[in-house]
Amino acid sequence: MTDSTLPHTAHDDTSAKRNVIVLVMAQAFLGAQMPMLFVIGGLAGLMIAPSPALATLPISLIVFGSMTTAPWISPLMQKFGRKTGFYVGALGGALGAAVAGVGLWIDSFPVFLVGSYFSGIYMSAQGFYRFAATDTASPAFRPKAISYVMAGGLISALIGPQLVKASSEATVIPFVGTYAFIFAINALGAVLFAFLQLPRPEPARADAPKGRTRAELLRDPKIIVAMICGAVSYSLMNLMMTSTPLAVVGCGFTTGNAADVVSAHVIAMFAPSFFTGHLIARFGATKIVATGLALLAAAGAVAMTGVELFQFFAALILLGLGWNFGFIGATAMLTSAHAPEERGAVQGMNDFIVFGAVFIASLSSGVLMYSGGDDVVRGWTSVNLAMVPFLVLAGAALIWLAMRPQARPA
Repeated sequence: MTDSTLPHTAHDDTSAKRNVIVLVMAQAFLGAQMPMLFVIGGLAGLMIAPSPALATLPISLIVFGSMTTAPWISPLMQKFGRKTGFYVGALGGALGAAVAGVGLWIDSFPVFLVGSYFSGIYMSAQGFYRFAATDTASPAFRPKAISYVMAGGLISALIGPQLVKASSEATVIPFVGTYAFIFAINALGAVLFAFLQLPRPEPARADAPKGRTRAELLRDPKIIVAMICGAVSYSLMNLMMTSTPLAVVGCGFTTGNAADVVSAHVIAMFAPSFFTGHLIARFGATKIVATGLALLAAAGAVAMTGVELFQFFAALILLGLGWNFGFIGATAMLTSAHAPEERGAVQGMNDFIVFGAVFIASLSSGVLMYSGGDDVVRGWTSVNLAMVPFLVLAGAALIWLAMRPQARPA
């Protein structure tokens, strides 16, 4: 059955569980391109960028592509169905890989950046897998559905960096082979979406609930705090992860070592997802988000203790755990704070804000890394110190929400 044939009726989560399985597979297979892109983006950029400070700009363009895609792909899904948006995302990922590969081949940084932007279209679409998992789920199953879909990233964490190792030197120009793998991942992975069973978008009726305006939604304390915590969790993870390959290689280790560190990080990002939903159901999203913020702070603290390989591993594992609790917790907060008719507006705004913050973080990452010139250790320290004010902001927002009287559910 397709988006256009399955009626939206109450059920016992059978359909939701089927969709979760498909989305887990998509997260695992198609999602493998994300750790690949984040491992090689800065290193490939360093090869052809006019300045080392611009090495992470390709990753920033991926995030910028995701940020600018979210406001239109969410309404597109609301009108034509999730599957349409997911196919568009896979098309963007394939196109991005092809253009970026050509950019490397002809030694053109601008062309490489254009390819990176198109890769951001896939990144944005992937971000909606977690929301699609809730579309046919009961309220009790929603946190678990989100968590299980995110757990698919554990497999992508194992596949992606290994494909980088196998392909980075497979062609005369490094990393061109990696982009060829990414193209194939998108072309083959798009087949999975044919197996989704999602409710068809209902035509708008004059008497249908309109939901709150965007201005009204942004005045909802729970929505705004969820967005702040989601943005901080994701952007700080990206800030640190984007610089990691540059820091690892800059401290005398190999590209393979950098891939292993990122692999451990991505495993830590997704492995807890098998039980994060259960923890949210038991302790509440607010406490899980707070735990995530504490783990992010611990990651920065460990990173500043030294630049041995085990310290990179320890810091990036803590970073992954912090992202998992912070981001999944914030997503659960958000999905419980809006009505069905507000879904397109809320989720589009949320991902625009989240990936806007991630874009700024990734753009800042390269600047901070090279703020001390060739002193990699000094730059790595600057990256981690930059986390402090944003952790304070998110922590204060959570405390403010907890101190408010219980609001009426949306």
